[in-house]
Amino acid sequence: MAATSAVAVSDKSSRKKINVRPLHDRILVERIREDEKSKGGIIIPDSAKEKPQEAWVVAVGKGRILEDGKQVPLDVKAGDKVLFGKYSGNEIKIDGQEYLIIKEEDVLAVVD
Repeated sequence: MAATSAVAVSDKSSRKKINVRPLHDRILVERIREDEKSKGGIIIPDSAKEKPQEAWVVAVGKGRILEDGKQVPLDVKAGDKVLFGKYSGNEIKIDGQEYLIIKEEDVLAVVD
């Protein structure tokens, strides 16, 4: 039985410790907030903004389990910056902070 350990967010966002570990091939991410203004200086209201598809990985599961029982580790790790599909995942709130839980297959790319 594995104990859930606190995962520190290793990015430029909230830097809180979270006692959540996603299961199997799921990933907990925090969306990267976009600027309130456009490049031309126009202020964009929240209702007109699209949700960003770029996020910091906060925590990852242990990996996908194959039919033969072997576990395949994930390609992403906590602290990675990733791009994911537009309609991916489930939104959750932990301690007032919004996160998204997505499957590894929804991750399109890791940004270096």
